[in-house]
Amino acid sequence: MHGEYKVPGGKLVVVDLDEVDGRIQNFRLAGDFFLEPDDALPLIDEAVNGLPADSDAATIAAAVRRALPEGAVLLGFTPEAVAVAVRRSLARATSWDAYEWQLIHTGPETPQMQLALDEVLTNEVGEGRRKPTLRIWEWNEPAVVIGSFQSLKNEVDPDNAAKYGFEVVRRISGGGAMFMDANSVVTYSIYAPAALVQGMSFADSYAFLDEWVITALKSLGIEAFYQPLNDISSVKGKIGGAAQKRLGNGAVLHHATMSYDMDGEKMTQVLRIGREKMSDKGTTSAAKRVDPLRSQTGLSRAEIIDRLIATFTGLYGAVPDSITASERAAAEELVRTKFATPEWIGRVP
Repeated sequence: MHGEYKVPGGKLVVVDLDEVDGRIQNFRLAGDFFLEPDDALPLIDEAVNGLPADSDAATIAAAVRRALPEGAVLLGFTPEAVAVAVRRSLARATSWDAYEWQLIHTGPETPQMQLALDEVLTNEVGEGRRKPTLRIWEWNEPAVVIGSFQSLKNEVDPDNAAKYGFEVVRRISGGGAMFMDANSVVTYSIYAPAALVQGMSFADSYAFLDEWVITALKSLGIEAFYQPLNDISSVKGKIGGAAQKRLGNGAVLHHATMSYDMDGEKMTQVLRIGREKMSDKGTTSAAKRVDPLRSQTGLSRAEIIDRLIATFTGLYGAVPDSITASERAAAEELVRTKFATPEWIGRVP
């Protein structure tokens, strides 16, 4: 069995092993990491060999840590990263380059249609009718997108939402509310087989699926990094946040929104966000514009999207694609029966 795990912001960890009578055998660790002293590598191999094949990541990491000699230095990886690679190998996880990726970047859709497309396209990947896909959203009208489990009345001021023309919609993934003013954010969705993140914790999978974004932002001069659980951040504050939903048919939806240029004062009127939470997200004043991508790059929103697409395509070889007629019809039906209904939007009053 073979497993790989690229540590977000770090190095590649590669493991090969056999499973014999319920135990790990012939374990070999490799990668482009740095490890001192040299003789620590066979000690790690020895520590993992013989462990039960159903050992969880914490057990594997603890075994690796105990085997390290005093003063050992691990650069670009950790015992936890070794554990993730082991679990991925045992679960027969796949890697990015195992798939032919598609890229969808078309014209604006209504807020309800955006959310319906997320559900439909994820389902299509799970059913094997669509190849794994990255979709870049386009907006030409404002909306508030609340998480699947958020209380509508606790998150949104309905009077101010109506005053500023913000439609309130609910997505299928968890997490917090997204303030989506027209042309003020950069949003994308990844529709992938769950095998891509097999063997990872939810926390690990968030950073793993957004690592290409960190790479793109760094190429634009932003000192970006991932802040667990689900924030894309920089030394100047939060840039965006991600959310996930895993379907029963073996597909995962991962989507994220990053702030390009938003009116912070308007956001605090539409969303019921206190000053303390705004400060936690890297905004010192509610009246300040939330513009990490614009202010840190000086580029247009379109130029930033072009860099994101170029980075993803360069790393994973994505080819342009479009929404099929049947996918659009299914999404339109979901809008009618689910996403536009008061029952769904108010499922948590």
